[in-house]
Amino acid sequence: MDALGREINALLMNAYRSILKVEEDMLKSTSQGALSIGELHAIEAIAQGRRAGVSVSDVAQWLKVSLPSATVTIAKLVKKGYAEKSRSAQDGRVVTVRLTRLGSRANAAHHYFHEQMVSALLSSLKDSERQALIGGLNGLNGFLKRTSDRLKAEAAAGGEKKL
Repeated sequence: MDALGREINALLMNAYRSILKVEEDMLKSTSQGALSIGELHAIEAIAQGRRAGVSVSDVAQWLKVSLPSATVTIAKLVKKGYAEKSRSAQDGRVVTVRLTRLGSRANAAHHYFHEQMVSALLSSLKDSERQALIGGLNGLNGFLKRTSDRLKAEAAAGGEKKL
């Protein structure tokens, strides 16, 4: 890796760790330590359904976790008062999850943090730099998706995982 690559790698790693740390600190202050990062991201997934709610399967897909993992996380959120579950009137087998008022407030605080973070990043960039940033992030996301898909396929086939 050349000097530019090392600098970009360091910036990405620092940003990743900083985002997680700020989210953790925000959680401590807004939920008095009641929520984990995973639970906060589940709240964000549930919020996608707005008032209609979402299925547990939708939450699992959005979070890219197994259905049992999503079920456990949602049960914790229900117990803590951040979400509520109900059976679908059309199909009693389907469980719908919605945010409570407390869950909506936690989601709003998390959304506000992300808005402020993006605003801070974009405020220092010219239009051409913004487009270059979008292109670079799309490339990074493409690499991460391809790598994730390949690793899942190799794991399913029982093969070695290579980066």
